[in-house]
Amino acid sequence: MQSEEPLAGIEPGVPLVGLTGGMGAGKSTALAALERLGAEVLSTDSVVHELYAGDERLREAVVGRWGAEVAPGGVVDRGAIARRAFADDGERRWLEGLLWPLVGERVWTWLTQARARRPTPRAAVVEVPMLFEAGMEELYDATIAVVAQEDLRQERAAGRGHELQAERSARQLSQEEKARRATFTVRNDGTMEELERKLSEVLEKLSG
Repeated sequence: MQSEEPLAGIEPGVPLVGLTGGMGAGKSTALAALERLGAEVLSTDSVVHELYAGDERLREAVVGRWGAEVAPGGVVDRGAIARRAFADDGERRWLEGLLWPLVGERVWTWLTQARARRPTPRAAVVEVPMLFEAGMEELYDATIAVVAQEDLRQERAAGRGHELQAERSARQLSQEEKARRATFTVRNDGTMEELERKLSEVLEKLSG
């Protein structure tokens, strides 16, 4: 794990932390563990899901771009959106330009509320799968990359009906590169107790 000393440059208060990692590394597991350890947590995937489900402007925009088949019965089909957006860089950039400001608004509102909570949370952690790919790391006080052995990642991804090959075709950096860029790297190869201990150490450094 990197950053053996407390971080200089993080102002007193509730640090904003970006959590990322490759497919099958265990980002969601780590996010849940951080919540148990006293952090306030948010998943940008969950935010996007909520936006597709409830933001009429977003639904109208994607239907206007790709047709009613991406929202059968008025319900956005995320798989249909992904097939269109990620088949073409121009379409992907259009979708990201539409989504990211909306996600940013939700994150900012959540962060304001998190920093006002009493007792104060140990950190405000946002799970962002494409954190480094999108160049968003500068928005955070610190970043955590969750990594795991390749065979274990394969097993976890297969259990969810995914293949890691999709990670490469979806423009994700390798987990080694994510680890190199992150403030902290946490391995998720062992037990839940081991993962929580490592994450607790990270929270101690963030508040140190």
